[in-house]
Amino acid sequence: MGSSGKKKSRVGDWGIKLRKIERVLVTGGAGFIGANFLHYLLKKNFSGRVVNLDALTYAAEIKNLSFIESKLDYRFVHGSIVDKSLLEKLFEEEKFDTIVHFAAESHVDNSILGPGIFIETNVQGTFQLLETSKNFWKKNHMTEVLFHHISTDEVYGSLGKHGYFTEKTPYDPSSPYSASKAASDHLVKAYHKTYQLPVTISNCSNNYGQFQNAEKLIPLIIKNAFLGKKLPVYGQGVNIRDWLYVEDHCSAIWEILLNSKVGECYNVGGNNEWKNIDVVNLICKLLPEYTDKTKEYYESLIEFVTDRPGHDLRYAIDATKIKEELGWLPKETFETGIKKTIEFYVNRLKENK
Repeated sequence: MGSSGKKKSRVGDWGIKLRKIERVLVTGGAGFIGANFLHYLLKKNFSGRVVNLDALTYAAEIKNLSFIESKLDYRFVHGSIVDKSLLEKLFEEEKFDTIVHFAAESHVDNSILGPGIFIETNVQGTFQLLETSKNFWKKNHMTEVLFHHISTDEVYGSLGKHGYFTEKTPYDPSSPYSASKAASDHLVKAYHKTYQLPVTISNCSNNYGQFQNAEKLIPLIIKNAFLGKKLPVYGQGVNIRDWLYVEDHCSAIWEILLNSKVGECYNVGGNNEWKNIDVVNLICKLLPEYTDKTKEYYESLIEFVTDRPGHDLRYAIDATKIKEELGWLPKETFETGIKKTIEFYVNRLKENK
């Protein structure tokens, strides 16, 4: 579906009845999920205007978007969401009707070592983006608009052995990263309640797939194993995550943009709970299909390291709401998605040898 995609009928303070997506601002589009979302728009033959605003921090790779510009009505802008004057200039030039807000500092370990940039980007940056959207849309009497904020299940804190996060689970963040995302979520909700800004929020489980920075568990394990380096696993590797293939996440975002109700929050999960050590062992088992080493060789590289402070035991998403309201379900199992992921990173590592 392209720019002619319409949302279900709804009427609110902004007068929304039917909505077209025509002029989109994607923040953080050179990062992991943002880049995959731009590729997803290409796959969906999206015919509207797309502007990608990215600060190109260490976790962004512009090469992942090398052929996007020739395939979409696309503009890349190097800049920060904290830059108020830049945001105002872009809104005046592009007249966005849709904001898809990925831009964030996202690595928990880094937030423990230096939380300041997480507050600046995730909280202050989201505030500037909300303010600019509100002011521009009000001034120009734009009603068919939407601000979609991408967040994380980490805002809910840690689960025990049983139960799942729902959209009604109280926030209980454990790290400076998750606290900054919780704060940004609350800001988005407040702008909807106070100013009637049309917003939606999605809280996703752990993403994996192509274009992810090597600091994250799955690409780190694949890269280190390929290079014959140690495979670090926190504690005893018993922490559990619900893994979501990144293209499935992008398809969920697309459904939210087209068909959700304003003001709603949606949990997006992959129905794939795995212990970290089991993820690492599965990668060790599958890697020999793409290399000349054995499973036993890769397993010998596993090294248990001191657990990080405040390491949440388990995350698990109840995605019933998005299934029932929007008909969304993930397509990939962890076993199918991890094979695609390993193949992508091994091919890239071979290219860079």
